[in-house]
Amino acid sequence: MSTQEPPAGGNQNPNDPTSSGLPPYGGSGAGDAAGGYPPPPPGGGYGAPGGYGAPQETNKKALWSMITGILGIVCCGPLAIVALVLASNARKEIAQTGQGGSGMATAGWWLGIAGIALWVLGIILYAAGVVTFDTTTY
Repeated sequence: MSTQEPPAGGNQNPNDPTSSGLPPYGGSGAGDAAGGYPPPPPGGGYGAPGGYGAPQETNKKALWSMITGILGIVCCGPLAIVALVLASNARKEIAQTGQGGSGMATAGWWLGIAGIALWVLGIILYAAGVVTFDTTTY
């Protein structure tokens, strides 16, 4: 059977916080005046929101390589060469500075290659007589 003996500290009431020998809830027991935690540091709260930061700067040569690559395919073949040169320079600058626009530089590179290929194909077909440009008007 069990006997209900008081703990080895003497006669303590479990419902009385002062009889346990522990400081009251929220207090340090060292006689602090408020009986609770010290005040929070000034300027509490969560602080400023992190956000996404400043937008990354895009390399201008990458943008122009993509534009000249599109124009090299659509209307003017020699612009495809300009697109290749600009894309090559943009890739080097992006690698050194960490700017944005690597996708545009890659697009300009491939558009330049496609534009040069179509330009060369057009010259070959024109030289072979397969494609002719009729400039007479009626």
